[in-house]
Amino acid sequence: MAEQVKLRILVVDDEKSIRNFLKTSLSAYGYTVFEAVEGKEALMDSIEKHPDVIILDLGLPDMDGKEVIVKIRKRTKTPIIILSVRDDPSEKIAALDVGADDYLTKPFSVGELLARLKAVMRRLVPVEKNEILTSGKLKMDITRRQVNLNNSEVNLSPTEYDILKLLIFNAGKVITHKQILRDIWGKTEDYEGILHLLRVTISNLRSKIEPNPDRPTYILTEPGVGYRLRSDD
Repeated sequence: MAEQVKLRILVVDDEKSIRNFLKTSLSAYGYTVFEAVEGKEALMDSIEKHPDVIILDLGLPDMDGKEVIVKIRKRTKTPIIILSVRDDPSEKIAALDVGADDYLTKPFSVGELLARLKAVMRRLVPVEKNEILTSGKLKMDITRRQVNLNNSEVNLSPTEYDILKLLIFNAGKVITHKQILRDIWGKTEDYEGILHLLRVTISNLRSKIEPNPDRPTYILTEPGVGYRLRSDD
């Protein structure tokens, strides 16, 4: 089984072949799978069937998937993973900014989807005050505000630390540029100017934690969208 608890997953897609594939694949790993074809059905099921995770296609017959996300977010914080053929960065940004937790482009591998599911569920577990968060050989002690790589302390600026903390709390999830600017700098005006500052800060952070900053293995770039910290899964 993928988890010790049988997690409940709501799959929302108007393509029967995709629903069948996901139900067969996820059931084999111990997940309980429910299916919905339209947005209105998904909205009802998101409440009535109490899913732990929602896998949502954007191209539904009765409404756009982003509208579904907005309506679900008014009712529940249930994690939402987008599964869509739309690979334009603007579509990804829009979906993530209105409340999606992750975005996977079709075609996809079951292994990648399982990794995203595990990452999403891991983020639902409350973080203990003394917890040490890890990604590979990178460790962050939240209480002591210490970062270690290969058992050696890494000296980060306050902004570098805050960005790494945001990424490691959300390991495996794409964090958009806009989300980082809002959470770290508290504003999104003068977008281009602050975006340049973000890129410089990420570059400096990579130079301190990456074995090869030109080919990063921890802080991964989602072109045109944002950044993702590597998940151990």
